[in-house]
Order: sequence, then C-alpha cells, then structure tokens
Amino acid sequence: MADKAALLPLVEPGLWVERIGGRVFPRGMPALFLDRDGTINVDTDYPSDPAEIVLRPQMLPAIAAANRSGIPVIVVTNQSGIARGYFGWDVFAAVNGRVLELLRDQGLFVDMVLACAYHEAGTGLLAVPDHPMRKPAPGMLIEAARRLDLDLQRSLMVGDKLADMQAGQRAGLRQGWLVDGEASAQSGFAIRSLRDDSDLDGVLAAIDALSRDRRA
Repeated sequence: MADKAALLPLVEPGLWVERIGGRVFPRGMPALFLDRDGTINVDTDYPSDPAEIVLRPQMLPAIAAANRSGIPVIVVTNQSGIARGYFGWDVFAAVNGRVLELLRDQGLFVDMVLACAYHEAGTGLLAVPDHPMRKPAPGMLIEAARRLDLDLQRSLMVGDKLADMQAGQRAGLRQGWLVDGEASAQSGFAIRSLRDDSDLDGVLAAIDALSRDRRA
C-alpha cells in the first residue's frame, strides 16, 4: 500500500502546497492572502474534527469579491498541531477539505493553500525554530508568489494574529487587516482593524481598487 504522505501535496515534511481549481492568472497579479483558523473559520484551538468546522461569515464577502475580480485567493496557515503530535497531515487534509467544501457551498473558492507545520516545540524533522515558512516569516507568501508569479506589493493580507501581519510586511505587502485587532502602522505597512462590517468595507474597497487597476 502506498505511503499516505506520498499521496498528499507535501513538498517537504513540514510544508503543504496545494493548487486548487487550476485557474490561470496573468503575470504580476496581486492576491488576497488569508490566514485560515480564526479568519476563514472559527478557531477551535488546533482544529482536528471536520464536523466542528464553522465558517466565519465576516470573511465571505471579501472572498466573493476577490473571486468576482479574478484575484487569486491564497490561504497561508501555520499548523503547529502537527509538529506537536496532536494530529497528522491526514487530519489536516480532512479539516482543510471541509473548509473548502463549506466555501464551495457558498459559491466561493480558494486557488492555493499553503500550510507550515514546523515549530520549535515539535518532534523529529518538524522541530525547527524560526523556520522561514512559518509566519511571522514570509516564506509561504513568497512561495505562492513564485508559483503564481504574483505582485506581492499590491497584494492584501487578512489574519487574526500579529504574526500574519508581520509575514505580510516582510513579504513586501503594503497593508493588511487584523481580525478583532487594533489599527497601527509599521515601517510602511498599514495594519487596519477588522472588527465589523464597516471595517470590512475597507477590505472590499481595496479589492475593488485592485480590480479597477487590473482593468485600466
């Protein structure tokens, strides 16, 4: 019987890169980068049961706007639960599949998912402190940009942790939205708060601006 890990989209023991749907984008497109747990779906503290996955409705209009505009939607998620031995990549695959299924039920889709399992508290090959793919490092965003030939400077980042914002800043993005966080600015990177529908209007406006710039 084939090794299950060999059947999964792993490019190395602690890095998952999954291309979904096969849409082809022009060179130099911006992207909407999203954290997963706590941003797209409710964070249940190391989610490991697909049946418990619930989407956060707050982000659905932003994904819909990016889909309509032809802007790639890319999930970049830290998964230290794998490094810690709480579950394996097979469980991650099931949970992630459920997230994507729930999005499809809403008529929404994601173009790429990257997940990093490396963590200093891990075991074996996954016990790596400050791995360049683990947020706040920018590795996952840079890898997505390399594979899809994206323009990172015009891309957007949405997440629920400061590490998400730091990853965006270090990847060269200009702005990001911090779910339930405070607005601030750091070395040319604007962190905007995303607490309610009025804040979401800012995300939608930024996506619309990218769409209009693309058509110009």
